Amino acid sequence: CLAVVVAASVAGGLALAQATDARPGDDHPGKAVYDKACAACHAAPEAGSRTPPVAALRKMSAETITAALTTGVMKPVGDGLDRRELRDVVAYLAAPAGPAGTAWIDDNMCAADKRTVDLSAKPAQIGYGVDLDNSRRMTAAQAGLTGKQAANLEVAWSFAMPKTSGLRGNGVVVGSTLFYPAGQANYVLALDTRTGCVKWATPTTSGIRNSLAYGKLGANGPMALVGGGGDGKLTAFDAKTGKVIWAVDPRHDKTVPLSGSAIFAGDKIVVPISAIDVANAMRPNFECCKGHGAVAAVDAATGKVLWTWHTMETAKPLGRKNAQGVDLYGPSGAPIWSSPSVDLRKGVVYTATGENTSPPATGTSDSLVALDLATGRQKWVFQALANDVWNMSCPVGPPAPGTKLKPNCFFATEGSVMRDHDFGGGPLIWRGKGRELILGGQKSGDVWAVDAATGKQVWHHQFGKGSPLGGVHWGIATDGVRVFAPIADPGVPEPLNAAGLYAIDIATGKVAWSWKAQPGCDHDRKTKVPTCDVRFGISAPPLVIDGTVIAGGLDGRLYAFDAKTGALLATHDTAVAYQTVNKLAGAGGSIDAGGPFAGDGMVFVGSGYGSFGQQAGNVLVAFRPKK
Repeated sequence: CLAVVVAASVAGGLALAQATDARPGDDHPGKAVYDKACAACHAAPEAGSRTPPVAALRKMSAETITAALTTGVMKPVGDGLDRRELRDVVAYLAAPAGPAGTAWIDDNMCAADKRTVDLSAKPAQIGYGVDLDNSRRMTAAQAGLTGKQAANLEVAWSFAMPKTSGLRGNGVVVGSTLFYPAGQANYVLALDTRTGCVKWATPTTSGIRNSLAYGKLGANGPMALVGGGGDGKLTAFDAKTGKVIWAVDPRHDKTVPLSGSAIFAGDKIVVPISAIDVANAMRPNFECCKGHGAVAAVDAATGKVLWTWHTMETAKPLGRKNAQGVDLYGPSGAPIWSSPSVDLRKGVVYTATGENTSPPATGTSDSLVALDLATGRQKWVFQALANDVWNMSCPVGPPAPGTKLKPNCFFATEGSVMRDHDFGGGPLIWRGKGRELILGGQKSGDVWAVDAATGKQVWHHQFGKGSPLGGVHWGIATDGVRVFAPIADPGVPEPLNAAGLYAIDIATGKVAWSWKAQPGCDHDRKTKVPTCDVRFGISAPPLVIDGTVIAGGLDGRLYAFDAKTGALLATHDTAVAYQTVNKLAGAGGSIDAGGPFAGDGMVFVGSGYGSFGQQAGNVLVAFRPKK
């Protein structure tokens, strides 16, 4: 099935509110191919499944579907189709073609004398976590605006991306330039922060699907941006010109994506490596499972891999077959789809892992991990949840008695807790009160604090019960005193639903305040955001600006809170139609994955994320303080 083109690869397509949808009929030759290869998963996805319905696939571009079936996560399915079948099913499913060419860039180029990229200013952030600590905290000087101004915003401009159903990555702001990964549009852009005009635009072969990182390529190298693509390549772009300096493949397994964001660490770049067998396991004839997560360090100047730490040993045959007669393998899983943090002074990398996808369960799944920056040697592992073996052929949690399990859920009765409770956000380093802690949020709704030197637990809290897409999904933030934990919980029923934002005093481990999100379906929002009554929590990581916490909701609302008290200061609805500066039709949607970022007196957010049933959208929205 085409199932996880969205779940584990780049999702694409035109997701504009006013787009027409002239669909091929049942007599189209691609209908038979769809019925044979895709319908089993997409015609009627199970409740709670991450498999997108066929309606979601029909918002994807032909380029995205083709790439997924030929080089991406669905290649095993594509390999079973001949050229005609591949062409026909793409034509049957793909969204109607949007604007052709590069007019969306060319017609919005800055004036010739305004295209210079000035890198003399200190960057507002160096990547996804803002700094090496993954704090997602900015001073007023870094952001260019005060906390009071950050709570009193208005839309300055918006920029729409073609063939896009979701915006996944954060940008980097240096001076008056915003560098942005337009992943599904297959470009990296340099935009003017105040107007949104284009300074340079560099095409990419498969899109940069995560946040950009900014740093120097070696002692004598230029300042550059790096990002990972759907093809597994890490690419370095000259920040002044957009020219590609190098592109390397740091993966041990050439089938897995680079999902988490890289980070510069002195003369190295630390790269998280994910895994995709969690999705491949839905195919009964798949040899489940072999892939596993890793962290690689590459030389910043050349991209050469210096070391790789693996979350486990290479999978081996388990000596048994599934119900379809296919050989089974393990251990597998523990993907790393978050951005690491780095303590340069101590020479330590901190990373976080996900669940195992086949047995035997390992001691590195659902864990916080410390590694030596120089060698990649493991220093300690804190495992928050043991025996969490799960893949997308399984139910969530132990199956009910008599449940008929799918072939690659063969381990369900062998002690697995089967929760899919990854650490989706990277570890946050906190220093204060004479100690150093590593903080992490988990999809179980747990927030953990462990000793940075030993990995021993100091405190923990759980908010709600979590779910595969709930709890703390993409990350946490701090103001230096409190840690802010966003809870997503899409579709989790009351009273178990904890969707909202929670603040914990880091030194004491006591809950400082909490805010419970509520559905926002009043007026005509239900027509614009059909899932507003079930997907209204906070999945993307918050951003702290000078005492104000900015957080984006799954239903497209952007919130501003007082960091000390939790008082809600402002709400902005981004799930609306936009008149964009580059003249493409634009519509906002869910805020997920990347979350808000800021710089040069502006706050930016990618509005739209259609990967797991959320509201699709295609707009980068720039906010400025109200005058």
